[in-house]
Amino acid sequence: MKVLVTGANGHLGYNLIKELLKKGYTVRGSIRSLKDTQKVNRLKSLGDVDLVEADLARSDQLKAAMKGIDLLFHTAAIYSYTEPGREQEIIDASLKGIENAFNAAVEAKVKKIVLTSSVVTLPMTLPNAPPSNERHWTKDKRVPYIKAKTEGEKLAWKIAKEKKIHMVSILPGTIAGPGFARNTPTIDVLEAMMMGAMRLGVIQMNYPYVDVRDVVTAHILAGEKECEGRFIVCNDISPMFRDIIETMHSLDSKIPLPLMTLPNFMLGAMGFFDKFNHMTLGTPLIVSPEFMATMKGKLWNFSNQRIKDVLGWQQQIPMEQSLRDTIEEIRNLKGQ
Repeated sequence: MKVLVTGANGHLGYNLIKELLKKGYTVRGSIRSLKDTQKVNRLKSLGDVDLVEADLARSDQLKAAMKGIDLLFHTAAIYSYTEPGREQEIIDASLKGIENAFNAAVEAKVKKIVLTSSVVTLPMTLPNAPPSNERHWTKDKRVPYIKAKTEGEKLAWKIAKEKKIHMVSILPGTIAGPGFARNTPTIDVLEAMMMGAMRLGVIQMNYPYVDVRDVVTAHILAGEKECEGRFIVCNDISPMFRDIIETMHSLDSKIPLPLMTLPNFMLGAMGFFDKFNHMTLGTPLIVSPEFMATMKGKLWNFSNQRIKDVLGWQQQIPMEQSLRDTIEEIRNLKGQ
């Protein structure tokens, strides 16, 4: 079977290509520019992958990339929460990218599309409320990335229905683990913890953690098995931030523990602390006012039961192993 992975150099795309090659697939990967020798060499080091140039805004490039493809993994997206001025770019990459990619897939008679969406398309819940599942959609789209992923996936389902495309969507939590060439917002959060951003206090909030290798498994299962609809992919338990940082400290005692757990009313001040840490410690910026307002008083609360029942997926990578590998990758990138 010949597959195309868009966003080949992304955290997920790279790991997905690596596993597909191991399983004997004929793999084509698309990146924005073949002139980026660093990306090209990194992907070529995985094995016999056919690399093509395909900007999501270029329908002609996407049509060329789809030729002869049986299965499309559409992982490409702009993942950003804190970069100012990129709001429209993030939304356009999702909506126009999906429209162009899906139209190209239809023309090329691609048999199936596995779309990478996100749990941010699902509503957060109040404490003690039942978990969200695949039938639910968030209505809070004040964060550009959340708006982009939600409206993008809805558009994908609309096109799939109109053009009779066999489509499945995967909704991962926040993806960590090895195999990234640059930080994502998730990796920024973990690096900030390593650098002491939560030394004075940690917020009372959970995190929909999942390892990239478990997300890769979910994508391949969705591509190989007869299935329909949406599938949430997250760890069985979404850990609290304190759980994450205590695990990181157990792996490396130089990673500081928080002195206290901050009361909920201080959540609104996280933007100030984030900027202060950025200026004084050099930590990555990890929050925005819109994002903190979205999370206030709520929890990430999802059920992964459907993907277990339908596809036989199970969480394989313990959080401790995933964090160990993530810490090592961050330090390798920083030359530490």
